[in-house]
Amino acid sequence: MPPTSPSGGSFASLWRLKTYVRPYRWQMLLMFAVALGGTLVGVAVPLLTKAVVDGPLRHGERGELWQLGLYALLFGLAEAVLILARRLTLATTALGIEKDLRDQLYAHLQRLDVGFHDSWQSGQLVARMTSDISAIRRFLGFALIFLVVNSVTFAVVGVLLIVIHPLLGGLVVVLSLPLSYVIFKYERVYRRQIRAVQDQQGEVATDVEESALGIRAVKAFGRAGFLTERYLAKSRELRGLQLTQIKTLAEIWALIIAQPQAVLALVVLGGGAAVADGTLTLGTLIAFISLYLLLIWPIESMGWLLAASQEANTAAERVFEVLDARPRIRGSSHGHAAGQARVTERTRPDAADGAGDAEPRLVFEHVDFSYPVALDRSSGTPILTDVNLRLAAGETVALVGPTGCGKTTLTALVPRLYDVTGGRVLLDGTDVREMSLTGLRARVACAFEDPTLFSASVRENLVLGRPEASAAQVEEALRIAQAQFVHDLPWGLDTRVGEQGLSLSGGQRQRLALARAVLGRPPVLVLDDPLSALDVHTEGLVEQALRAVLAETTGLVVAHRASTVLLADRVALLGPHPSGGHTVTALGTHHELLTAEPAYRDLLSQSSDLVEEGV
Repeated sequence: MPPTSPSGGSFASLWRLKTYVRPYRWQMLLMFAVALGGTLVGVAVPLLTKAVVDGPLRHGERGELWQLGLYALLFGLAEAVLILARRLTLATTALGIEKDLRDQLYAHLQRLDVGFHDSWQSGQLVARMTSDISAIRRFLGFALIFLVVNSVTFAVVGVLLIVIHPLLGGLVVVLSLPLSYVIFKYERVYRRQIRAVQDQQGEVATDVEESALGIRAVKAFGRAGFLTERYLAKSRELRGLQLTQIKTLAEIWALIIAQPQAVLALVVLGGGAAVADGTLTLGTLIAFISLYLLLIWPIESMGWLLAASQEANTAAERVFEVLDARPRIRGSSHGHAAGQARVTERTRPDAADGAGDAEPRLVFEHVDFSYPVALDRSSGTPILTDVNLRLAAGETVALVGPTGCGKTTLTALVPRLYDVTGGRVLLDGTDVREMSLTGLRARVACAFEDPTLFSASVRENLVLGRPEASAAQVEEALRIAQAQFVHDLPWGLDTRVGEQGLSLSGGQRQRLALARAVLGRPPVLVLDDPLSALDVHTEGLVEQALRAVLAETTGLVVAHRASTVLLADRVALLGPHPSGGHTVTALGTHHELLTAEPAYRDLLSQSSDLVEEGV
């Protein structure tokens, strides 16, 4: 599961964003420049006010008054233009950085192995892709700019205040120091609270997503009330965390707003006394107060800016938790030829495990497998132990065994959805770990028991693994899978099937997934109980067409019924291994195992196919 507590320095994760900012560095510098320019133009206005009060107003010189008024107008127009330039630059720069970061995160999620996705809640990943990256964009487009600009403004105005009146200016600066200490003390607490809120938002998003995707099961079992209570419990917890966060932020803001007002009162009292004593001109006091009022926004905004910075930092922390995850499964950089050269020097598996003397196409050699403990599936206990199996080119082998014996897991090792934890899987004599993932998965096609369809057209779903497939190949695949029903859909192959393909029946989804797998006649076909959702009539038609496909390819088929078993040349029976896990306990034809293996007969004893076969 993902980490749930902050790590690293206060802004360590924000600093790592520099890689994404670098391509936009000139635009960022322009934003800094125009934002700072707009602020400094504002600083000039109080100085003009001082000149007006102590000059033309005091001496009655109207000519200079018009001139200074024109200057004030020009300064105001310049400030408006600079603000417009900052906002236009912000729109392209911040959104560009957001897009680049989101694109890289999405691409990285595609590279990560299935084991990573097994261990992460989808809602947590969606929250990182959406709200977390948006928080980073708001920081880079606004908070970062004004953290720098406000700091420069405070420094420039602070120096001017000291120059105008050293005593009052020094008082303003000194009284600001305790406020800075309090803000940074609260910042540590607020950081932990933000992380808790963001993690809980991911939990709520997961519940919403699961309820939406599983709405049929929810309604069928009448569990809407139960799931609603579970959701409301998480929602209440999120609300409590948010209220705690708001309380902390309110306390910070109360201090930040109270401090400048208290200091302003002291400035007015002290400055008024100095004007009364004649040690300070009225224009200078007005300029001093006007300059100090320019500091109130930077001071009051500091709390919001720090809150936005902490929110962005924890968001970046959560995003980098995903980006820092390394795929456990990577394609070999040596390629097929190098792998073939090494394999020729190895000892071949025992021929007793294979089909005669034929050159094996697919070999499981002393294969062990355990799911990572992080997946919480089996606490690291073995699923498969010392599995040995050889499939000759053009041969089909059915995997049969009790529930939980690792049949599906064994098929997942062929396209490297998972990697073996012991032994090796060979394809045409090459360890699959020594092949590029692209090359391997171009040669191995899979159809899963639970078919996955995307919110796209039927055609796009069919050619997912073979985008270059011709119209004739698509039609052949539809015929084999008995999926010609797609032509009766409103827009035929261009009909969108909806999220997860839920606009189709279970049998229709399974037939489309099977058509996708057989499209282009792949060299190796892995089928995980591909006919489980079909009616008897359709199943018979699919099996008849599938026999022709399997005759020209190497097939590994998970079977739970004798009708599926009869598609195979041989059957591998999986059973318990003495040292734990499961292994191939018997291998032979369907009739051989029926005769010699009681466990095999028990597994298929409920199938009507046995009666039809005369057993």
